[in-house]
Formats: sequence, C-alpha cells, structure tokens
Amino acid sequence: MEHAIEKDRKGRIKISRLNGGQQKFRLLMIGTAIFTVIGFFLLDYSGLQLWPAITGTLGNLKMMFLEPQLNQVGFGSAMYQVLVTLSLAFLSTILGAAISIFLAFGAAVNLSRPWVSRSIKGFITVIRAVPTVLWVLIFAIAAGLGAVAAVIGMLFHSVAYLVKAYSEAFEEIDEGKIEALRATGSSYAHILFQVVVPQTKSFLIAWTFLRFEINFGVAVAMGAAAGAGGIGYELFMSSSFYYDMNEVGMITYMILIVAVILELAANKLKNAA
Repeated sequence: MEHAIEKDRKGRIKISRLNGGQQKFRLLMIGTAIFTVIGFFLLDYSGLQLWPAITGTLGNLKMMFLEPQLNQVGFGSAMYQVLVTLSLAFLSTILGAAISIFLAFGAAVNLSRPWVSRSIKGFITVIRAVPTVLWVLIFAIAAGLGAVAAVIGMLFHSVAYLVKAYSEAFEEIDEGKIEALRATGSSYAHILFQVVVPQTKSFLIAWTFLRFEINFGVAVAMGAAAGAGGIGYELFMSSSFYYDMNEVGMITYMILIVAVILELAANKLKNAA
C-alpha cells in the first residue's frame, strides 16, 4: 500500500495513503525515467567521436551566438521576412479568434444546452490532439505547399485551442447573474455581448495574444516545413543549404527579439484590459 509522509503543525510525522492522482503521477515519473534510460541504450553510438563532436558543437555555438551576422540575406530582406512570419501568425490568430468566440458560446455549459456543449468540446478535442504541423501538411495536400496551407493549418489548431480557453473563461461567470438576466427577459445576444464578453475580456485578450505568440513560433517552423516563406525559410536555408552558422545566429537573435517584444506587448494589453 502506497503512503505519503507528512508533518503536522507540531512537526510530528504522520503517514497518509497516496490518492489516485498522486499514484498516477508517481507511475508516470517512474515510466518516464525508465524510458529515458532505455533510450540512451538504444541510440546508435557507432562512429561517434566524442571529443571532436564536443569541440565542433562549441565552435558552432560560438559562431552562432558570439559572431552573428547576415551574409546571404540583407538586413532589410530579413526584416521583411520577419514581417511575413508575423503576418501569417496574425492572420491565423485573428480569424481563429473570430470563429472561436462563437463556438465557445456553444461549448460553455452555462450558455448552451448540454448536448451542444459536449458535441463542440468533443470535436475540438479531436482537432487539438493532432499537432499543428500535421494539420498544415494535411491541408498542403489540398492547397499545395505555401502560405495558404500554413494559415489554414494554424487556423484549425488555433480554433481548437481558443474555443477551450474561451469556454472555460465563460464558465467561470457567476451563474446567478446569468439567471437574473434571463428572468428579466434579456435576450441571448444581450447576455452574451453585454455581460459575458465584457466580464471576460481580459481573459479573452490574454488567451488570444498567447495563441498569437504560439502561432508566431509555429509560423517560423512552417516557413521551412510547408514552404510558407518568412524568416523560418531563411533560417532553414542558412542552416542546411548555406551552412552559415553566423547567419543562423543572427536570425535566431531576430526571432528571439520579436518573441520578447510580443511578450511585453501581451503583458501591457492584459494590464490595460
């Protein structure tokens, strides 16, 4: 029988049995440790020269982060590609937010019928379970590699993500207020847009901007994987085609600076809301 050792207020040791969640967490950690150890033994170490590999890695890191510079692409062109990536992320986020807020009204258990809520939540769970990159590749088959497939794929996953976030924010509203408004004869639209949305706008803004940050990172990756262009494509070309570690470092710094700016903007928007 599993037990947990705790101390009471007087410092005396007391033993209590682990609950189901604690036991599952312990099993998860044990399983993770076992698979990690097994993974090290399954790696192919043949032909590995440890010291040259370490020195080579340190040399590449030095060129990337201590000697960054743009060699193949100009600074103006690189900034334009950053804007392209931001545009892809913004488009998929703003369209996803517009669709998600209406689906979230149906997904929230306090704003719709139970069967409607269960249906929407089940649908978005399936969508959310599939990684964004797979959605992009799926739509690339129909639309072809490029920005269109990237935007639709990110949009699909953004909707699933934001519907869950928005609906949970709506469900936190005091049920008594909604019932009082219904008793006064307020329309469904009045309740949604005059009460529900204003009370949760800070959460909606925060979740939307968080998804925008996520989509920016995804757009960087999709620039190479789906041929969507942007700074991600330049990063791919520099690292695999030109093998220019100096340029890889500069592009990495540019992406990092944009990510920091987005984080600061998100905090300001949340405080202003």
